[in-house]
Amino acid sequence: MFFIIIMLGYFGFAFCNEDAPLDLEPIVISKTKTFLFEPYSVKFGNFKTPAFSSPLENLNSLPLDLQSRSPKGAIQTDFSLRGANYQGVLLLIDGRRVNDPQTGHHNADIPLTREDIEAIEVIPPTGASIFGPDAIGGAINIVTKKPKEQKRVLEVSLGQYQTGYGLLSFTERLNNLAFRFSLENQKSAGFYTDTDFKKVTGVFNSMLKMPEAEWNFDFGYQEKEFGAYDFYTPASGYLSKEWTKTYLANTDLNIKKNGFILKPAFLWRRHYDKFALDKTMVRSSYLSHHRTDIYAPSFYAQKEIDVLGKFGLGLEYTQERINSTSLGKHIRNHKSIYMDNAKELNSKLSFGLSLRYDDFQRSDTVYTGAVNLRYDFLETDTLYFGLSENTRIPSFTELYYNDPTTLGNSGLSAERAQSYQLGYGHKKENLSWGNTLFLRRERDCIDWIKLTPAQVKWQAQNLTGAWAYGIENYLKLSVNRYLSLDVNYTYVNKHQDDNGYLYKYGPNYVRHLANNIFSLVLPFGTQSIGWQYKKKPRRDGWFLLNTHFAYQFRRSCQVFLNIANLLNVEYQEIEGIPQPGRWVEAGVRFSW
Repeated sequence: MFFIIIMLGYFGFAFCNEDAPLDLEPIVISKTKTFLFEPYSVKFGNFKTPAFSSPLENLNSLPLDLQSRSPKGAIQTDFSLRGANYQGVLLLIDGRRVNDPQTGHHNADIPLTREDIEAIEVIPPTGASIFGPDAIGGAINIVTKKPKEQKRVLEVSLGQYQTGYGLLSFTERLNNLAFRFSLENQKSAGFYTDTDFKKVTGVFNSMLKMPEAEWNFDFGYQEKEFGAYDFYTPASGYLSKEWTKTYLANTDLNIKKNGFILKPAFLWRRHYDKFALDKTMVRSSYLSHHRTDIYAPSFYAQKEIDVLGKFGLGLEYTQERINSTSLGKHIRNHKSIYMDNAKELNSKLSFGLSLRYDDFQRSDTVYTGAVNLRYDFLETDTLYFGLSENTRIPSFTELYYNDPTTLGNSGLSAERAQSYQLGYGHKKENLSWGNTLFLRRERDCIDWIKLTPAQVKWQAQNLTGAWAYGIENYLKLSVNRYLSLDVNYTYVNKHQDDNGYLYKYGPNYVRHLANNIFSLVLPFGTQSIGWQYKKKPRRDGWFLLNTHFAYQFRRSCQVFLNIANLLNVEYQEIEGIPQPGRWVEAGVRFSW
């Protein structure tokens, strides 16, 4: 009710005030500003980045392990950061939590098109604990693009395996009101048995500017139908089928006056999942239906105080619901209060602190937080240190799932993790590079295991703990406006305290991850070449080469060619689930 009163009051003031300015600068409010370091990020805009049909594919240029079960990452992708599994990465949209409570396998069901995304940031755990549970390895924050100016986009492409892609987007602005509508359609017959897919996404974004305030409302819908060959039963040979639908509504009011910031917000996410373990027996008991809902009102206030610096206080309430044929009906409530503070102690030294209290209904009460220090010297160099306490609550699948191969555990407790990092960065106008050492101690880790080979089902269990440590390196070089280079390398090692267990997915983290994007502007077009090398424990590594070429034909028309896995390498992100070989697509894009 308080949120509604604030919005109505500001709407009335905006429409009644005829002297209100019509072209205000956007108000940007993000808790990530407290963390004193720049998150890894990939920018979207003007179609200069490699033209991937799935926005998540652009993350292949960051120190993030994308574990795809589907072709090109378009349908289902798990995220892994610093050795954490797919449940230990927090997904955010404009700083709001959207992790799927049924299972982390659905976190990539994001109802946004490429035209709706400004940037995607990867935030380490020492910066992500302020956002709440699930950030064991860190967080991924999708920054949506504001509809600022009138624009039209039409894009179509065709490729191998009867692949087709279409995108239509238009943006309108009427004085201080702007909105955008985007519609995307993608389908393929698949590169292998039971790898066909269809995906439709529709998005509406709106923004109303008012004196000293900005109101945003976004709504997205996405529907998928896809073959799910051995998605959750690696190397078992199940011809599975899955159907998902995702609804997402996200609204907030950003008020900024006299150095004081207020931000009431509300998010609703609904997800439908229908899964057939064996699609040749869809009438069997192994056909399951799930519906989850997330309702999340929140309020954040920030004030710059001379003694404390930027001090923020936030309140969140989250209700998660599930109605499932295999998991049952469950409701859990989650109440949180948090504070963050950033202070420049002098011209070179800055200090950041965050504290958070989470009360999980019928589960643990958890205190988390982070401390960050930053020291700037030589005008171009930075030394930073951070430590944090993070947590993760079990998903509904880990608690209640039961099928012929897998069994949940309703007695699971929350995971806990302590993270430390020490980094150094150097930044000039055309060159930046840096190194980060990290260490994480996990307690009560949750994984699917068998105690002995004779055990029939994999069962979710809390394990004693694990240690993860490694290093991240990056280099960004812009020689001139025609030539640029972006290189990352990550090394991760992880040791479980428990021995003798059999793990369903094995040690499925990346030990060596290296990637590079080389961009060259030629007189006859733009060429981008990207390569990636991955090596996982007890498995051979693989090297992938991708290329993108675009030619600007007239002012508003661009033709492009994408070739993924140019060398036609055979590989498996998740052992037992094959990935496509060479994949060629060509298309045209009109933008005016």
